[in-house]
Amino acid sequence: MRVAIFSLFLFTSCISNKKFEQAQNAARLVRDSLMSVNSTLQSSLNTCKDSTTAKDKMISNLQTQNALLKENNTQALTQLQNLSVITSTQAESIKKSMENIGVKDMYIMDLQREMAKKDSLNMALVMNLKGAIGNMADEDINIKVDKGVVFIDISDKLLFKSGSYDITQRAKEVLGKVATVLKNQPDLEFMVEGHTDSIPYKRPPLLDNWDLSVKRATAVVRVLQNEYGLSPYHITAAGRSEYQPVATNATAEGRALNRRTRIVILPQLDQFFKLLETK
Repeated sequence: MRVAIFSLFLFTSCISNKKFEQAQNAARLVRDSLMSVNSTLQSSLNTCKDSTTAKDKMISNLQTQNALLKENNTQALTQLQNLSVITSTQAESIKKSMENIGVKDMYIMDLQREMAKKDSLNMALVMNLKGAIGNMADEDINIKVDKGVVFIDISDKLLFKSGSYDITQRAKEVLGKVATVLKNQPDLEFMVEGHTDSIPYKRPPLLDNWDLSVKRATAVVRVLQNEYGLSPYHITAAGRSEYQPVATNATAEGRALNRRTRIVILPQLDQFFKLLETK
């Protein structure tokens, strides 16, 4: 009986120990598992903390950058507003300048057209005068255009006797040819100028070369008006005396060139004045 009870105790004890070991093993597994989970959780927590810190730093950096961007944007907007004002003013100024340039360009083109037209008329007038006068020696009569003005120079040896302001018959023939061409241009204004050399002149009633140059100019004007019908309303008589020489007065040849009568076809300035008034 005792043996049976002891055997039963031993068997029971063995079973209990085995279960106890199994329980210990199970507890150990649970503990290890808990420790592993805890380690994992701690690691995850640390990672989250690190991530949170990094994100906090990133957020802080982004907020700083955003503040700088806002400040720069405000400055840019202010500059843009100022620039817009300047650009608007400049644009208006440029617009007005361009309009003025356009008007001036048209004005200049009008003047150029008028000048080209005038130059064409002058050249036609010169050709007509040369054709009418024919093969006359250059030292006796010279026709030229200078700066848009037509000049007809007639030597005094052809027009007058020495020291006189009486026109010769030969001179009247030349003036008649000139008058024929001028009459075909009834709107032309022209001036007759008398020129002398520098040798003093005094024959009563004339006092000096001023008087002589004026008397020669008026003598030519009278012939053009009275004998060839040119309108006196388009003629001016002027004396230049000795003060506009074309050659030296130190030689006989030079003095002969200086003694001359010049017919100047005057520019029609009223046409240009009308252009100015319309602008």
